Amino acid sequence: MASAPKASLPVFYKELIPLNSNDHGDWNARTVDKAPWVAGQHAVPLTVEEFPSAQRNFPIVFSAGDRSVPLALMGLNEGVNVFFDEDGAPRDDTPPYIPAYIRRYPFLLAKLDQNSDNLSLCFDPSSDLVGKFDEGHPLFTGDKEPSEHVKGLLQFCEKFEEAGNRTQLFMKELEDHDLLMDGEIAINRADNPEQPFIYRGFRMVNQDKLRELRGDQLRKWNENGLLPLIFAHLFSLDLMRNIFARQVEIGKGPQGMTAGANAAPAETAKKKK
Repeated sequence: MASAPKASLPVFYKELIPLNSNDHGDWNARTVDKAPWVAGQHAVPLTVEEFPSAQRNFPIVFSAGDRSVPLALMGLNEGVNVFFDEDGAPRDDTPPYIPAYIRRYPFLLAKLDQNSDNLSLCFDPSSDLVGKFDEGHPLFTGDKEPSEHVKGLLQFCEKFEEAGNRTQLFMKELEDHDLLMDGEIAINRADNPEQPFIYRGFRMVNQDKLRELRGDQLRKWNENGLLPLIFAHLFSLDLMRNIFARQVEIGKGPQGMTAGANAAPAETAKKKK
């Protein structure tokens, strides 16, 4: 249901090349009202700074497996996104909060030399968002200096990296205190209440272990802002039922797909116990 991004290239990115004035001095960056790279993407990485905003629209879970990362669920099944259609246009008149990971594409900061800590601004050339277009924002000035648009992109990507580092520290705290457990949620359909659908394949905070933490640890987390992040995650889990209902509404509910490990009728799950 919620697997970690592939190690080779991050989610969305097919290629990466460094932005430079010699090769891209006369290139522009397009502004679009659709995000086709999001279509069919059911889970998007999230930073801890985004929890307060994201938890209003999405269930916030953690990827399964080692080195879990926070994810905003836009659907409960692979290939299903209830907020964006097949062209990447918002399905609603009022779009949801757009995670920074989506807004960053096709740019990101990456190491060109693994022996150095320096990061360079790179982009995905397959995106069709950067190129020799007549329209768009220039990437460089006539003197081959970074344009104001590129400076803004660089600043955004730098802040994203900083937020990513803080997110790693947050995840380390959860792991060090053994607070993450395998998640499971059962959702009943009104037309078949006796056979709920079971969703697995993600991790969540174990509330029993959270209640067992020492008072001084909870006070520390409350002071440094970590405790509110945990509660934002826990409160957001109720939205899974909203996502399920939206899948049914757009014709991608259980009746429209093959039940598998990620969406199996309860009676099937019982046989596995």
